[in-house]
Amino acid sequence: MGIESFPDFAESALRRWVLIPASTRQRLISNVWCGHCRHGTTITDFRGIVENGNLLLVGKCAECQGAVVRVIDGA
Repeated sequence: MGIESFPDFAESALRRWVLIPASTRQRLISNVWCGHCRHGTTITDFRGIVENGNLLLVGKCAECQGAVVRVIDGA
C-alpha cells in the first residue's frame, strides 16, 4: 500500500495507521464521538497526524459535517 492511498496522512501517521489491522481501522473510523450530534458517528474526509505520541484522525462528522477527532493512544 503506497502513500498515495492516504495523501492526507503525515508519513509518521501513515506508518502507524497501516500497522493496525484493516478490520480494526474500520471500527475506529466508524466509532467517533461527535460533540454536536452527541453520539457516535463515522469520521469522513480525515487526515492523520501524530501528536504527543498518539495517532490522531482529524476530519468531519458524517452527519453534521462538524469537526471530529479520533485519538488512537500510542498507536
